[in-house]
Amino acid sequence: MAHYNSFEDLEVFKKAREVSQKVWVIIQTTELRHDFELRNQINASSGSVMDNIAEGFGRGGNKEFIHFLGIARGSCCEVKSQLLRCLDRGYLDENSFYKFNEETQDLIDQLSKFSNYLKHSDKRGNKFD
Repeated sequence: MAHYNSFEDLEVFKKAREVSQKVWVIIQTTELRHDFELRNQINASSGSVMDNIAEGFGRGGNKEFIHFLGIARGSCCEVKSQLLRCLDRGYLDENSFYKFNEETQDLIDQLSKFSNYLKHSDKRGNKFD
């Protein structure tokens, strides 16, 4: 893996940002915009994925980064659950739901693989070497 100076360069962060942006488009273009509770939850969850990747990167150590990647993964699972509620409430059609659900699962898989990589990497951050 290459050396990264910024969390914005990480592929997993780029994917999280993409998912968060797609959530925002759904909020803006469907009746979800009127379901304040679910709208706020899915917006916060998708943003939390990005934020936890960034925070973990900023901590400077693999163990802490892995911890925050786990939190990001949990937030991504929340997004999947909230997408199901969007489907159930008619804010998404089945085709849109399945495509977005698959993208979200891909992000969960990326987070898991990246975390596993860090666990077994010889390269360490400046904390918890």
